Parts: sequence; structure tokens; C-alpha cells
Amino acid sequence: MKATQPSIHLPLLFIGLTFAVLGLLLLDIGLGSVKIPAWVSVQLLLGLEQENEVWSNILYKIRLPRALTAMLVGAGLSVSGLQMQTLFRNPLAGPSILGITSGASLGVAFVMLFSGSALGFAFTKSLDFWGSWISVGAAILGASAVMLLLLLLAWRVKDNVILLILGLMIGNLTMALVSVGQYFSRPEEIQAYLLWSFGSLGGLSYVQLQILFVLVLSGLLLSMFLAQSLNVLLLGEAYAQSLGLPIYRIRLALILLTGVLSGSITAFCGPIAFVGVAVPHLARAVSPVSDHKILTPLTALCGIALMLFCDIIAKLPGSSYTLPINAVTALIGSPIIILVILRSRGLRHSF
Repeated sequence: MKATQPSIHLPLLFIGLTFAVLGLLLLDIGLGSVKIPAWVSVQLLLGLEQENEVWSNILYKIRLPRALTAMLVGAGLSVSGLQMQTLFRNPLAGPSILGITSGASLGVAFVMLFSGSALGFAFTKSLDFWGSWISVGAAILGASAVMLLLLLLAWRVKDNVILLILGLMIGNLTMALVSVGQYFSRPEEIQAYLLWSFGSLGGLSYVQLQILFVLVLSGLLLSMFLAQSLNVLLLGEAYAQSLGLPIYRIRLALILLTGVLSGSITAFCGPIAFVGVAVPHLARAVSPVSDHKILTPLTALCGIALMLFCDIIAKLPGSSYTLPINAVTALIGSPIIILVILRSRGLRHSF
């Protein structure tokens, strides 16, 4: 796959996606069990005072942190999925499919289930600053360990389909270890872990949100820094090495970057599936561009829009119920992945 020249329609596409994100953001913070008018939401976002304190409290304490979390999750998982699809040259590579999200879950489970109540209670929704860093560190280590194992296997296994199957098996292995931990854990620890595993965009404090923002933003900036290297990797590793690209250092950087993005998101929001696999294909569908300098921000914008849309559906506007975010992303992401498989002439030659 060779990098294509930017289209003259790309500026309009980015502008359109930006307005779509803003519109979905207003819908997301306005819809729910209590409807907040759009003009009130705009005034509150601009810092203007409102007489109705109930609306103000709902927006600032519940809906705005949730919407911002959705935006960070969508951008981070989508870009990490794009990088893995390029690195493994596999259109079905992603944090959840290749077991990287499961590795992050194992890291969190190790602290929640294996370390006893002292650290286990640090993973409840009342996480303080240092508890947040413990959870993030455990998830990043777990995600990076799985990513490193996959790269070691990639040196031995050249078939993308077999590598994909190995990733699924690694994911199953990590979840088996989690099951063993659950068996020997106390009921309250198991309940806390199960609630975390459903995935949630709500409940984060502004301190946690600041930590997640710094980690995801840093990961996205580093992704743009590596965009040219990913373009060269599209030409094949042998050719990239002949051009002087430090393959091993780039691989290590991608391991750490993917571990930080998927690990930190999984630590705070639980394992969220299908976003990292599906969104890069949506980005390529709206604009068939291979240049990662353009494709990376385009994928991030598509991921933000998709997660805001999923969050709107998950809240079941007009009712008091909220669906697990994993259920909604699976309902939307699975058909996209099925279409990718059906439209592809073969996974071996997709990249």
C-alpha cells in the first residue's frame, strides 16, 4: 500500500467532522434522563451562569466528564488500532482482537484480585490520585507485555491470519488467568472487577480525567511524530530498513505507545472492544488516504464521533437506564468488521 496524495476535499472533510463532533457533544451532554436544552448546554459550556442549578450540576458533574472521557477513549483506541494494523499489516489488528486489551485487564486484575483488599479498594470509583497511577501502571505493563509477545511471535510467524489467531489465543490465556484470580478472590473483589469489566465512561473524577487526558494527548502527539515512519513501513520492512529506518526502535516505540494508549484507557474505563479495529476502516472509507500524517488525525476524529454516538445510545435518552458501553460498541463495531472481512479479497493481501 503506497501513500496517496492528499485530496482537495480533505479540508472540507476535517471541517465537517469537527462540526459533527461538536453537534454530537451537544447531544451527548443534553440528552439523558433529564433533558437539557441545547442553548442551555452552550451557555454552560461558555461559562455563563444559569438559574437552574440542577442543570448546571448535571452537566458539570456527570455529563461533561463522561463526554470528555468518551472523546479521549475514541481517539486513543482508534489511533492505537490504526498503528497496529500498519505494524502487523493486518486489517483485523486491534487492541481487543489481538489480546492487548486483555493484557491490560490482566494487569488491573492482578492488583484487584491477587493483591488483596489493600490495593483492591484503590480500584473502586473513588480512586485517589495515587490509586489512579497504580491502576494505569498495571494496565500499561499488561498491555505492553502482550504487545511485546505478539512482536516476538511476528518474527517467527509471517502469516497474518495465523498471527491473528495467536493473538486471540493469548487473549484467552490472559482471561483464563483472570478467572483463576476470581476463583480465589472474595465476593466484593469479584463484584468490583466484574463491574469494571463491563466498561464505563462515567464515574471519573476531574483528577482522573486530567491523568487520562495527559496520557492520551501525549500518545496522540507521539503518534503524529511516528507518522512518517509508519508510511515507510507500508512499503515493507525490508525496503524500510534499506532506507535507513531503525525498525527495532520503531517497533519498541509502537509497543510502548500502544501500551500507554490502550492500557490507560482500559485502566480507567474498563475493556472497550471493537473501537480500535473498526474506526480505522471508517476513516479509510470516508477518505482513502494512506498517509499517516493525515490518516492519524482523521482516525482520531472518527473515533471521537463514534464514541460520542455510542454514548448517546448507551444512555437510552428519555429513560433512567444506561447500557454497558461494551454492548453498544459491539453492536456498531461488529457489522463493520464483518463488512471488512466480506469485502476483502483475502486477509493475507489486505495490506
